[in-house]
Amino acid sequence: MGARARLQGFAPVLDARIERLILGSFPSAASLAAGRYYAHPRNQFWRLLGALIGEPLPELDYEERLKRVLSSRIGIWDVLGACERKGSLDSDIRRHRPNDFDRLKTLAPKLRRVIFNGATAGKFAPAFAAAGFETRVAPSTSPAHAARSFEQKLVLWRDALNGS
Repeated sequence: MGARARLQGFAPVLDARIERLILGSFPSAASLAAGRYYAHPRNQFWRLLGALIGEPLPELDYEERLKRVLSSRIGIWDVLGACERKGSLDSDIRRHRPNDFDRLKTLAPKLRRVIFNGATAGKFAPAFAAAGFETRVAPSTSPAHAARSFEQKLVLWRDALNGS
């Protein structure tokens, strides 16, 4: 079995307007290779989020996707800033370093709700709740998590993003 590489995640996609933040665990190998969030063609993230905000996100180029997401007052980031991993599975993550979330209240003063994309990211929910944020854990959009249909995930994501 090959060695795990030390990997670096992406900068956050956020601004002072955001009210909701979606946190994944760590970019997949496809995302790291492409240099963009949720780049795996079978990941349902852009399709789900597009349906929720009424934007054709999968059809847009990456920079336009990010602009439309930010204009919907939603940010994107990951819970981990760096880790060692071979492949893309969260279960293979080792020696991880969380992102520095202390600056969130300064960078995004209107942020109220944090949505975690999947159970691995969701392990950080208690820390965010303790910091005063509303938290929700939504089902993973990864192709490795196909137990639910797109329609089932859409209902759960809608509640996580907009529910009370």
